[in-house]
Amino acid sequence: MVFHRDLSLICLVAVLGACATPAPNPTPAPSPTRATTSAPTPVTAVGASTATLPVTAPVMGASVPAAEGAHHHHDMPGMGPITIPAGVLYTVADVRFMQGMIAHHAQAVHMTRLASSAGASARVLRLAQKIDLSQAGEIVLMQEWLREYEQFVPDTSSWRSMTMPGMLTTDDMAKLERARGTDFDRLFLTLMIRHHEGALTMVTDLYASPRAAQEVDISVLANDVESTQTAEIGVMKLMLAELP
Repeated sequence: MVFHRDLSLICLVAVLGACATPAPNPTPAPSPTRATTSAPTPVTAVGASTATLPVTAPVMGASVPAAEGAHHHHDMPGMGPITIPAGVLYTVADVRFMQGMIAHHAQAVHMTRLASSAGASARVLRLAQKIDLSQAGEIVLMQEWLREYEQFVPDTSSWRSMTMPGMLTTDDMAKLERARGTDFDRLFLTLMIRHHEGALTMVTDLYASPRAAQEVDISVLANDVESTQTAEIGVMKLMLAELP
């Protein structure tokens, strides 16, 4: 899978299609069937010892070694243990980042799709459509990555049960769903800024994890989230300041 070319295409589509109608919800990906046969033969990197055993991360909430556990403080119920074959470039932190970011993105997409029925301004509606297009596409790519490496694949409803940095509470979401017009614009921008800042925290946590973000697809996605959402935070702060 050439992840960085897919991301470039998604970003181009997002820019050109800023005024387009919102993209459809990504089809929820089924959880991969847990294999009953022996684990796949590990891919051994050049110079790596073939005697190295796979690394298995415990279920979230159990004790996690510091070298692999930068995300253990996030609530990710039902994700199950992670087994990392010897010699591969990705880590437990990379897998948890992908799983958590699917839920994070899915909530953002849900937020954006409230804009059209809430009487959002044209400017806020265009921004919402841009976020929808880019993050819905990234969800599909993250699900494909997890499926390729035989890890648990959260679906687009996972935001309802997973808590990651910056995500809206049930009360926050209820307020956003009730808001209309300028009140919606103000609340949407305020909450989406916080949501984006949470995504940046997740990227920072990933980079702080030993050996994480070295696999090319993880690196490209993390860089894209960081650059895109940092820029969008700046835009949203300006829009918020200009509201009547």
